[in-house]
Amino acid sequence: MGDAYCPDCKRGTEVVFDHSAGDTVCSECGLVLEAHSIDETSEWRTFANESGDNDPVRVGGPTNPLLADGGLSTVISKPNGAQGEFLSSSLGRWQNRGSNPERSLILAFKTIATMADRLGLVATIKDRANEIYKKVEDLKSVRGRNQDAILAACLYIACRQEDKPRTVKEICSVANGATKKEIGRAKEFIVKQLEIEMGQSMEMGTIHAGDFLRRFCSHLGMTNQAVKAAQEAVQKSEELDIRRSPISIAAAVIYMITQLSDDKKPIKDISLATGVAEGTIKNSYKDLYPYASRIIPASFAKEDLKNLCSP
Repeated sequence: MGDAYCPDCKRGTEVVFDHSAGDTVCSECGLVLEAHSIDETSEWRTFANESGDNDPVRVGGPTNPLLADGGLSTVISKPNGAQGEFLSSSLGRWQNRGSNPERSLILAFKTIATMADRLGLVATIKDRANEIYKKVEDLKSVRGRNQDAILAACLYIACRQEDKPRTVKEICSVANGATKKEIGRAKEFIVKQLEIEMGQSMEMGTIHAGDFLRRFCSHLGMTNQAVKAAQEAVQKSEELDIRRSPISIAAAVIYMITQLSDDKKPIKDISLATGVAEGTIKNSYKDLYPYASRIIPASFAKEDLKNLCSP
């Protein structure tokens, strides 16, 4: 029930909503004030075949421009009262054999989505990884290669291109058994193939130590004050000629900052959080130590950096 102006009654009257017909009717004279209106409220009716499935959603997933049919192909569901496995029935067998040339592509996209979700990556990175894999798949050059390594490498490249880099070790942790060496080789192979196809070098984005720092600090449970000091130290370290990888520099800066804070972290914990070997952290720390007074904020350094252990 509601109120609306009725032109026949020439005044505001109560109206009745007929949801089945989509009509708004005057309760006094019966005039249809609005016909076939759209009900924009939530619908909780279930359209599932099986009584145990109470999912009210009756639409499919979003279209995928990387698939020929847009990802809107039809899948035959298991009939009600069917005995045994559906795929063992004649209808199921035909669907299993069905002419879907993009089945492997769909499975690859699902695998990429699973890895991206486990790493907490945004949808834009997942979509970029799908695009990269589709380009490589179209070249017919990935047959016979380690599929898990190829998919992981696509995700690694996508992270780099979207300026949200992840370490190879982080990618390896969700890569279904692919090793760091296999992912590294797959990455080099993909980049080489796409550069040949495009006729130009492939933009990968530049990695900075600051890209990893906040995530590493979060894994270690560092305080906000320590995180800010580490970020400032990393920014200043880029002005130095330290020939170490950005990940190693980030780990060494964290080790340096935690020595000056009340909540000290052993180098073993830093190694586990960053994926950098303890020996590499020590060597990077040795390179940064002479510049400690330049890179560590004066407001954070206490007792003139006396708490820093000599390398």
